[in-house]
Amino acid sequence: MGGAGMSQRLKLIIAYDGAPFAGWQSQSHGNGVQDHLERAFARVNSGAVRVHGAGRTDAGVHALGQCAHADVLKSLPTDRWIQALNALLPPAIRVLRCRIVLKDFHARFSAKGKIYRYRIWAAPVLPPFEYRRAWHLSQSLDLKALKSAAKHFIGTHDFAGFAASRGKTEPSTVRTINSVRVRQEGSLLTMEFDGGGFLYKMVRLMVGALVQCAFDKVPVEEISSRLRADKIDSARFVAPAEGLYLVRVRY
Repeated sequence: MGGAGMSQRLKLIIAYDGAPFAGWQSQSHGNGVQDHLERAFARVNSGAVRVHGAGRTDAGVHALGQCAHADVLKSLPTDRWIQALNALLPPAIRVLRCRIVLKDFHARFSAKGKIYRYRIWAAPVLPPFEYRRAWHLSQSLDLKALKSAAKHFIGTHDFAGFAASRGKTEPSTVRTINSVRVRQEGSLLTMEFDGGGFLYKMVRLMVGALVQCAFDKVPVEEISSRLRADKIDSARFVAPAEGLYLVRVRY
């Protein structure tokens, strides 16, 4: 095998059910989605491979289109990579697409934005096939209140009041949300957030605040004041991980 100069960079689109895994990021116990991918790659590539994701999803969060890149020494047609990796991965993780890209492509740093979807099942009974795939709320929500509250997030704001700390300080908590789409079909309510970038737990904190507005627990003004304020109150509500999906990474 030749040196690093011989390697190829692969861009992968990956889907996973987040329920069985400890989130995207590699963990010491080896149950991050990244760990499973790196083990599969190492076996096909006959040597260690580092997989770089577009962003970390937390434990329990799902992905319909996570993007990652990896540098490999073995030269295989891309459809063979998909086949070989999927044969080794747990069934809850699947490589959907793969292509060879230039070395200056980076899954995280080249990303222009992301789309996240949050699913809520608002009815007394949660169907078994929605278990761990939606947030179950036993009563219906005020859709009009939720839609009008959601508009407050659109634009460029300081989202410090809608972020959790990962232990390290973010250089900036200013982010841009391009759109928030709220739809309801029967008992299923979906919210789609399209933004330039997201802070740790930001979507789940936004959803938590929207649901509180829809249940009339907090006034809509609370959202705009939290977007303006520099103080972060501790009484914030984080929506559970199982309703959240990373839909797509934009490049």
